[in-house]
Amino acid sequence: MSEEKIIQECCKNNHKAQQALYDIYASKMFPVCRRYLKNTPEAEDALMEGFYKVFSKIKTFQKKGSFEGWIKRIIVNECLMMLRKKQIIDTNVELPEYQLTEPSSSGLEQLMEADVLALLDELPAGYRTVFNLYVVEGYKHREIAEQLDISINTSKSQLILAKKKLIKALENIQHPRF
Repeated sequence: MSEEKIIQECCKNNHKAQQALYDIYASKMFPVCRRYLKNTPEAEDALMEGFYKVFSKIKTFQKKGSFEGWIKRIIVNECLMMLRKKQIIDTNVELPEYQLTEPSSSGLEQLMEADVLALLDELPAGYRTVFNLYVVEGYKHREIAEQLDISINTSKSQLILAKKKLIKALENIQHPRF
């Protein structure tokens, strides 16, 4: 069944089509949830809630842009709502003075997806959320600030601090200290 046909059938609340849609996209969307939510059960909850919203709002999909992108936006918003409920963003971050240095690329090339996820898990939730929205999803600081109900400067400082922690973690991978 084509994607267009699946969408049409989902609009009619066809459970087989909904299952087909879930089967196609769940494995792509779970890693998105997992990037935002450190806890696997929370990521699973966000995925389920997100797909519930996909199915309940599928009639509003206007075929502008990709369907996968539309689903991803719903999933990301669901993750952000879960994080917002937990109030994970520290809005009073003082930006320390420091220089960012880029890690050498040799260690970066050897990182696997699980390694990157483990590094992201080490970040505080606020840093991880802003990093994902800015670096992975491509949001601007203004959009992040609106999404998370924080200031633009808080978004910027959270990103800088996330990068600093990730660079330090990468340096430790490349040159472990015993």
